[in-house]
Amino acid sequence: MDLLELETPCLVLGNGRLEKNISHLHKRMEHFGVNLRPHGKTAKNIDVIRMALAGQPGGITVSTLKEAEYYFSHGIEDIVYAVGIAPVKLDRVANLIKKGADVTIILDTIEQVGFASAKAQEYDLNIPVLIELDCDGHRSGVTLGDSLLMDIGRLLNSEDGVTLRGVLTHAGGSYQCKSIDGIRAIAEAERDTAAKSAEMLRQGGLPCPIVSVGSTPTAVFAEDLSGITEVRAGTFVFHDLVMAGLGVCDVKDIAVSVLTSVIGHQKQKGWVITDAGWTALSRDRGTASQEVDQGYGVVCNVKGEPLTDLIVSSVNQEHGIIIDRGGKELDWESFGIGSAVRILPNHSCATAAMHDRYYVTDSSTEIIDVWHRFNGW
Repeated sequence: MDLLELETPCLVLGNGRLEKNISHLHKRMEHFGVNLRPHGKTAKNIDVIRMALAGQPGGITVSTLKEAEYYFSHGIEDIVYAVGIAPVKLDRVANLIKKGADVTIILDTIEQVGFASAKAQEYDLNIPVLIELDCDGHRSGVTLGDSLLMDIGRLLNSEDGVTLRGVLTHAGGSYQCKSIDGIRAIAEAERDTAAKSAEMLRQGGLPCPIVSVGSTPTAVFAEDLSGITEVRAGTFVFHDLVMAGLGVCDVKDIAVSVLTSVIGHQKQKGWVITDAGWTALSRDRGTASQEVDQGYGVVCNVKGEPLTDLIVSSVNQEHGIIIDRGGKELDWESFGIGSAVRILPNHSCATAAMHDRYYVTDSSTEIIDVWHRFNGW
């Protein structure tokens, strides 16, 4: 089957770009001698994750328990659930552990230690824990030097049913950087926070075998990973326009796109109307704060080659509007009614989440495989 035979909108995955992106990060982690723990939230698909795990020890990161259950059902046992734990989720965590999964949770409060310990004792099992650290003020976690780190560590080391496995941080602030030097500085702060926190725990007589950091930008630009045992990253498999805007990748490295059909023209306004609205592209506007605002996505021909200065400027639920960002007259013959174009996403995780499968291509418009994905929690 060819892309032009598909009903639109749908999600296209370029296998060659996917392989290149994964290989690039594998080589960086090999250079540093650090384990890559790929994040399953971006692809939500076992085929992609198996590629990302090739040559790695085998552990993955997830952001939902549905991801944990799905990947475990496909034979992956070593799983870090990298969202602060809530009591209502612990029964599912316990059931996964009962079935043989090695699920590690994260937390940053005394209260979470209490209810994790109670639930583990209820099920007569042990729940391993990483203490979440805040390295850049982006989100959750214990800050460097806060006495809470040692308080949580001691409690995890003494309470029944829980085990201190180490520390974890996420340099989410890297997504707001304005330069590569800025990303490198965030990467060093991430490393420094994690390594120093781990050393504080060890000096206090507490175990800290895992020192986990990660974001795609810092994974790509980190210059020093001493003291770190693993790096987590997810977006790197596909990349997106936000990553391109940060200098993490080139637009030509973006592996996913949305195939859409031209369904109308508004020539007096300079609009081409397509059948890919926000339900196909998402409402993510991650490039709006970058030097180049890519609207809701960059327009490509059906082969996935970007068309100069053409972006999706606005979206409704099932409609997208393509314009020339410079206001130039469009080549209307290139956008005949019923013709197809592809849209590169601002945020690959958000766009992929709008679809239930990838139509996999290689260097042409021929579909070589269909890989199913899942959504939900």
